Amino acid sequence: MKFGIDRLLADSKLRAPLEGKRIALIAHPASVTDGLAHSLDALIAAGVNVVSAFGPQHGLKGDKQDNMVETADETDPTYGIPVFSLYGEVRRPTAEMMATADVFLFDLQDLGCRIYTFVTTLLYLLQAAAGKGKSVWVLDRPNPVGRPVEGTLLQPGQESFVGAGPMPMRHGLTLGEMGQWFVRQFNLDVDYHVIEMEGWRPDNGPGFGWPESRIWINPSPNAANLNMARAYAGTVMLEGTTLSEGRGTTRPLEVLFGAPDIVAQAVLAEMEQLAPAWLKGCAIRECWFDPTFHKHQNTLCSALMIHAEGPFYDHRVFRPWRLQALAFKAIRNLWSDYPIWREFPYEYEFDRLAIDVINGGSALREWVDDRAAHPDDLDAVAARDELAWREEVADILIYKS
Repeated sequence: MKFGIDRLLADSKLRAPLEGKRIALIAHPASVTDGLAHSLDALIAAGVNVVSAFGPQHGLKGDKQDNMVETADETDPTYGIPVFSLYGEVRRPTAEMMATADVFLFDLQDLGCRIYTFVTTLLYLLQAAAGKGKSVWVLDRPNPVGRPVEGTLLQPGQESFVGAGPMPMRHGLTLGEMGQWFVRQFNLDVDYHVIEMEGWRPDNGPGFGWPESRIWINPSPNAANLNMARAYAGTVMLEGTTLSEGRGTTRPLEVLFGAPDIVAQAVLAEMEQLAPAWLKGCAIRECWFDPTFHKHQNTLCSALMIHAEGPFYDHRVFRPWRLQALAFKAIRNLWSDYPIWREFPYEYEFDRLAIDVINGGSALREWVDDRAAHPDDLDAVAARDELAWREEVADILIYKS
């Protein structure tokens, strides 16, 4: 199969509309060709007139480890072009940034999750280009977790940098498809194009979204492998809690929690009692870790590790958002006064609890904290929203199985 960047480089007809235009590239470390050349180098080598570049959260180099760690603008030392940060002084491209180019090539590897900020960066770019005579091309890449849709829809008024619009946590789209939805949802007057992939089959195993022919390169520092990508739509919610998501270890965002004062085996037993169907599609293993930085630094934590990989992975039934919600519910049942929810700022949102920012509303938190609420209650709300989303985006899907 071929990713969008590879098709663009291989086909001079696809590149023809770029001739005589000033080109900007939005990229990160996973923006590479099938031969592992970075897209910036490959485009310039192919004669494309790249005059500026943009880096999203974590930077063009991908060197910024944590959230709310900003990247400064710089000049590329090889090509002498400006590299603008979209996670520094600004999140939205400024008029001055947009004035540097005519066509903006967006080549970011996504994780298929609403909270992964590259989704919002695409919306902000489209909005900045709208009505300005600019063109935005998405050089499409796989949604590594495929087509599954899961989670409640972001509620009106809950938009943020980790919540671009009314979509569920697992949206099931590529960024090329998502851009089409943004143009329609926000009624954007923008010249938008998708350089489609060739041969992507999102429902086919064993990758179910991620092709075996391509190696994994971290699109952000803590996205180390496909297991993380599959678990992320659930484990990212740990960022809104006092529980460790495994930062400061070699397997961040692949655990249901880590904490020094919680008994992992007891939590797993309670989860199995509450909703055994929500644990399907993966293996859950007790483990221990001692984070070298971040939450519970230098403290031994009891934890549960997710293995949505190898023979343990079942693409049809793995539901990480429900799995993570269930872990929270089990902790609340076992330790009713445990301070689960983080109270310090998250992604520059100072007036809302981080868990509500992450989930695009308070429904999940309220379900966890309501001792009378059952798994069926959350399932009913999520299932309704998931069906609505599938119907909403059915006509913009580019890739069929």
